Amino acid sequence: MNSNPKTMQPDLPSRVVLDIEGMTCASCVGRVERALNALPGVDAASVNLATERAEILGHDLDRAALVKAVEDVGYDVASPPIDLEIEGMTCASCVARVERALKSVPGVTEATVNLATERAHVTGQADVAKLIRAIADAGYDAHPAISAVSDETASRKAVEETSLKRDLSIAAVLSLPVFVLEMGSHLFMWMHMAVMNTIGMQNSWYLQFLLTTAVLIGPGRRFYAKGFPALARLAPDMNSLVAVGTSAAYGYSLVATFAPGLLPAGTVNVYYEAAAVIVTLILLGRYLESRAKGRTSEAIKRLVGLQAKTARVIRKGTVVDLPIAEVRPGDLVEVRPGERVPVDGAVTQGTSWIDESMISGEPLPVEKTTGSAVTGGTVNQTGAFTFRATAVGEATMLAQIIRMVEAAQGGKLPIQTLVDQITLWFVPAVMALAALTFAVWLIFGPDPALTFGLVNAVAVLIIACPCAMGLATPTSIMVGTGRGAELGVLFRKGEALQALQDVRVVAFDKTGTLTEGKPRLTDLHLAAGFDRALVLAAVAAAEAKSEHPIARAIVAAAVEEGLTLPEVTGFASLTGYGVEAQAGESRVEIGADRYMTKLGLDVAPFAEVAARLADEGKSPLYAAMDGQLAAILAVADPIKETTPQAIRALHALGLKVAMITGDNARTAQAIARQLSIDEVVAEVLPDGKVLAVKRLKALGPLAYVGDGINDAPALAEADVGLAVGTGTDIAIEAADVVLMTGRLTAVSDAIALSKATMRNIRQNLFWAFAYNAALIPVAAGVLWPAFGILLSPVFAAGAMALSSVFVLGNALRLRRYSPAQS
Repeated sequence: MNSNPKTMQPDLPSRVVLDIEGMTCASCVGRVERALNALPGVDAASVNLATERAEILGHDLDRAALVKAVEDVGYDVASPPIDLEIEGMTCASCVARVERALKSVPGVTEATVNLATERAHVTGQADVAKLIRAIADAGYDAHPAISAVSDETASRKAVEETSLKRDLSIAAVLSLPVFVLEMGSHLFMWMHMAVMNTIGMQNSWYLQFLLTTAVLIGPGRRFYAKGFPALARLAPDMNSLVAVGTSAAYGYSLVATFAPGLLPAGTVNVYYEAAAVIVTLILLGRYLESRAKGRTSEAIKRLVGLQAKTARVIRKGTVVDLPIAEVRPGDLVEVRPGERVPVDGAVTQGTSWIDESMISGEPLPVEKTTGSAVTGGTVNQTGAFTFRATAVGEATMLAQIIRMVEAAQGGKLPIQTLVDQITLWFVPAVMALAALTFAVWLIFGPDPALTFGLVNAVAVLIIACPCAMGLATPTSIMVGTGRGAELGVLFRKGEALQALQDVRVVAFDKTGTLTEGKPRLTDLHLAAGFDRALVLAAVAAAEAKSEHPIARAIVAAAVEEGLTLPEVTGFASLTGYGVEAQAGESRVEIGADRYMTKLGLDVAPFAEVAARLADEGKSPLYAAMDGQLAAILAVADPIKETTPQAIRALHALGLKVAMITGDNARTAQAIARQLSIDEVVAEVLPDGKVLAVKRLKALGPLAYVGDGINDAPALAEADVGLAVGTGTDIAIEAADVVLMTGRLTAVSDAIALSKATMRNIRQNLFWAFAYNAALIPVAAGVLWPAFGILLSPVFAAGAMALSSVFVLGNALRLRRYSPAQS
């Protein structure tokens, strides 16, 4: 008895796992479980409060229905985005078609598709299997994505490139005799006579038929396998244009070769060379595209190449070499001179200097001692040390950088959305235009009208291929964001790349951004007869009893100078005035000018110095020893070395620069004068930064640069938020752009790179659209009545391939971009 094996297999239950947000107690768990168990098809649902997860077993489970049931009882379901790799897309109309298919899947809230990376990014609650099925129904293959530079992805792309190269070689070898026989006979009389006197015209056509058929069913088969099904779905793409165009030329040639009596007199010609050479030239374009696409992601490949492959880990007192994937947080790891640091961690033993240029962009090595943080991927120089792993795998800084770059490269700019909307209707419009061209030539054209109509319709189909349109934006984004990563500028969101070019105002947080964020003793001027070491040691000893940041800065200065602090007794803090103490043998009083006046001391000898310090935005302090005025000193937060250069660079770009600070107005104005800052918002409380950003946005689109936790709301409020990468994780998460170095010139680098990338995109789009707009009418034959000029389908194919290669080549110029160019 025969039976279908599939009917004998048991109906296995399926499993769905949901991450649930908002549960706080056991009653929440019970509520969610009841809601899930009530759904049809659910056999069992268990909810874990600790992991905040629900596991559902059942048959024919509908993820969207499960999510809705959870949401109906008042909880949210976390929806991590889904990335899919898509195979078979060739032009911008493919992109729009895949996006439309994905958005039709229940549960999808947003879907963006990138032609250059061949990826889809989907948010919402849709099931992966349904997404893949929707893409398959649209005529493409898809599977869950892994890293853009993983071995598997690289292998697949290498196979694709090798296949294209092989097919291109075969097509070229087979097409060359066809081209020589047919075009040579048309162009050169001696060639025509040679063919006629040897094999004869009919045998020449038979030979061309055999060679062209081999080209079309061999290397050219890919166009028909994709193009005709797409046409049948009423969703034609680039493959459809090529398939219809070459089939028309080939089919007409078949009739002329084997049934010439079916054609009107004077129209018996063959166009085998058009079909064969078109396939060859388009394969050439595809091959060059494939190679260029590989080069657009080289920045990520270089970042991945920074990762160490193994780590020397101490396990049970023994040092063992382990693959990097087996290192765990808390492991002790040894690093020898010249090796890469395998993961992030903190030094526990030893000292060394580490080259951190891949993270900070700074060329000078950084000293590492016990307690210092080290970053995976950086290069150890001379010393050996041991460190404790704190972040491994996907949690390391390098892995996060790679993820940010991949996310930005896969992003879609607003300008690309418009392009996709246009190209969705472009291919059907071109096919209609080709049909119109054929009809006009057939009705109004000179004899042989049928031949003219066929040739010009095929030329229209081939020249109008929207490959260049689809590649114009994503390739520039990939190369631009990759180059940014190499410069220490990470675009967390691709949209920021477009928004940054329009910025007219750049607002800086002061402390830790424009300044170092660490108060230092900047000035110490002595009265006559006093010794610097004795005065600083006594003042520092007294201030050591205070927790004020100014006090800590004075103590740090004394320690740096190697001074021994005397013993302190009788310390007292006088609110509103200062402090007093017995430091060794001396009585010390430290405070503002009003404190000195209260003590009966005249500060007039320091009037000139005090005025200068005030102009510099510093608040002077005075020190008295044993009843005599001893010194005037100032503690300030020093301006970063790169700040003046950064502000000059922003002014050179024609931008206004603003500063937002909690300092008093006088100090803020002094710093603004020193740095040539245009706008100052002073005396701002931490929660007032958002209001300050809103006010400044009246001057134009605004970028905000900050580094602290209290900068996060302002970073989010700005049109573009730039977080200094040496700052806090919260600030970085709220930002659109991360500057991996504390070097503020990276701000102008980011803006200049944005302008250069958008300029590159506009060049690509102009070329792609202008090229099609100009050459479609030429292909249709508008120049024939006045100039007798027609565009051969062969030249149309070459021109189409050239268009894509130009766009890719122009985008790759960004790899050599240097901020000095802008």
